[in-house]
Amino acid sequence: MQPIDYEKEKKEILNRYRSLLRVNADRLSKSDKKIIRKAFNVAVEAHKDMRRKSGEPYIYHPIAVAHISAKEIGLGTTSIICSLLHDVVEDTDYTLQDIKKNFGKKYALIIDGLTKIQDVFDKNVSMQAENFRKMLLTLSDDVRVILIKLADRLHNMRTLENMTKSKQLKIASETLYLYAPLAHRLGLYSIKTELEDLGLKFTKPEVYKAIAEELKATKEERKKYILKFSKPIRTKLKENNLDFSITGRPKSIFSIRNKMVKNSINFEDIFDKFAIRIIVDSKLELEKSNCWKIYSIVTDFYKPNPDRLRDWISTPKANGYESLHTTVMGEDGKWVEVQIRTKRMDEIAEKGYAAHWKYKQQNDKENSLDSWIEKIRELLNNPENNAIDFIDDFKLNLYSGEIYIFTPGGDLKTLPKGSTALDFAFEIHTDIGLKCMGVKVNGKLVSLSYKLQSGDQVEVITSDKQRPREDWLRFVVTSRARSKIKSALREDKKVIAVIGKEIAERKLKHLKLKLTNQIETELIKYFNTRTSIDLYFRFGTSAISNSEIKEFVQFQKRGWYQTIKNKFYSQSTTSSKEKDLKKIIVFDDNDEVLDYKMAACCNPIAGDQIFGFLTVNDGIKIHRSDCPNAIQLRSNFAYRLIDAKWISKNEIDFIAAINIKGIDNVGVMNKVTQIISNQMHVNIKSINITSNDGIFEGVITLKVHNVTFLKALTNKLKKIEAITSITRTYKHH
Repeated sequence: MQPIDYEKEKKEILNRYRSLLRVNADRLSKSDKKIIRKAFNVAVEAHKDMRRKSGEPYIYHPIAVAHISAKEIGLGTTSIICSLLHDVVEDTDYTLQDIKKNFGKKYALIIDGLTKIQDVFDKNVSMQAENFRKMLLTLSDDVRVILIKLADRLHNMRTLENMTKSKQLKIASETLYLYAPLAHRLGLYSIKTELEDLGLKFTKPEVYKAIAEELKATKEERKKYILKFSKPIRTKLKENNLDFSITGRPKSIFSIRNKMVKNSINFEDIFDKFAIRIIVDSKLELEKSNCWKIYSIVTDFYKPNPDRLRDWISTPKANGYESLHTTVMGEDGKWVEVQIRTKRMDEIAEKGYAAHWKYKQQNDKENSLDSWIEKIRELLNNPENNAIDFIDDFKLNLYSGEIYIFTPGGDLKTLPKGSTALDFAFEIHTDIGLKCMGVKVNGKLVSLSYKLQSGDQVEVITSDKQRPREDWLRFVVTSRARSKIKSALREDKKVIAVIGKEIAERKLKHLKLKLTNQIETELIKYFNTRTSIDLYFRFGTSAISNSEIKEFVQFQKRGWYQTIKNKFYSQSTTSSKEKDLKKIIVFDDNDEVLDYKMAACCNPIAGDQIFGFLTVNDGIKIHRSDCPNAIQLRSNFAYRLIDAKWISKNEIDFIAAINIKGIDNVGVMNKVTQIISNQMHVNIKSINITSNDGIFEGVITLKVHNVTFLKALTNKLKKIEAITSITRTYKHH
């Protein structure tokens, strides 16, 4: 290890600080610079003996967060100061009182919101979900907390290489699951894109590297195409005396990968790998007409796809995003996406909420982003919302498209795409939603689960006798509707639980057992309910039978040990194959041998990258690292994850499924089965193939020994001329 050059580090710290000041040089007054310097000195002193995992001085991190807050999000002096001090209270001896005394109350409030939560939470609730919920509570006070937190997360993602592999996976999964969608919802498109790409880089490094290399290899070709494509447009825009700029940019690696997975296609088959952006400098009152004028010029040269026109100028997105998008046919039959917007719109698109506030005075209209934040506050202020429930409801509305619905009076309401008639009722008012018994769409009576389309006119029919039902939660889409239905159901549940408690007391008394606080706790454990209300609700709805109550009483008399022992010994003997299966995976750094089951959602096979997940009722489940549920599990339940690895070469059979596509030539499936059964000697568990218009597609479920064997098999199948693609899939029959 090289000795530390403290003088060199000191110079680098000052250089980074000066670079930070240059970002907002034209906006900083003398007093601004003075208080920023004060915050910088406090941060340097507080973190002087601290280093990051990379070995760098810790102070590099708060300076970088302040730089991102100022340059990439467009925040001002207050946010720069809070960014510099954001880890001081958590990691050093400085207190919030010190911050309040030296800088003022508003700074202390923001830093309090930024300080990580250290409490020990209920084991049934994800710590990360609770942290995230508490972070979002700051929306009630100051949205800058969230924006600085996103800057903090972005810098941590940029420097993630220095963390352990398991830490990288956890942080990257959390980023993809919650932080990237939140950046998107707040209109921070550049940050959202970078968070997604970095998230992919650390969760699926091979996929990320392959796409990045493809983009690099085609960079010059794209550059030439963009120049050629934009040449006639530039000439015409100059003739119209418009002040404009034209740039071309590749689509993000994350979005390209999503298209490849969604459409089961290769990189070369994606037609819109880049977009052309035309930005015009325009007066506010001429913005709309100038954007449509540019659209007209573009479509004079290139034929547009009418299905791909998106007008977010007339009806901006909920996060404030305004732009005109079209896809046109360029030379050589290539589709090209063109985005048209003004300088103001572009700043809002890149810097989101911060830019929205900057321009708000110029336009008094209530922005739908304000409405969204108000709805999140409403969700957060519901004290009965479990953190996981909150995150689930919150995520529902992060990435949704939008539809526009009219009330009978002609008012326009914005809802997430896929919203139902009942969602609309809750959008009007909570009481109308709870009492909704019917809905008319365009004058015709429809079911409450009817999915609305943009332009529908909706009338809600209510009744005082109507009560919310559990099955409503199956089809409502908006977080507002879900939250209100859950609250109402909880109130109903409490009423039934009161009756249920009386039933429980009576039945236990009959069996000579008194319902004490201790017995209540034991009942909750025994019947696997989360709360006493859940327990007594089950009693109140007769979901717990008399025989089950008798078993519980016997259980109390015998004690835990004997009952559990009996349960284990009563299980049927396992086959030799199953016994072998229990010997091929070990856990943690100590190579500990534990019981486990293979997760049905992803069917791991020997050689796959795996991890263990401790379930509530079903022991340890083994998942593939790229399981569809992996990101959610790592993000919400990090404390239940266990490192796992394969140790045995035993030839155990695992279930694996492959998705196969190709041209439906005569004898092609015969060739496939010949290779599988005769050449590779693999047992086929099931085949499900459909053919349409000369193309076949389907899933073949196999029994294979390990991932290497599966790859060898798929490589052989790919050599069949009529096969166009083979991928491993999670679906199996």
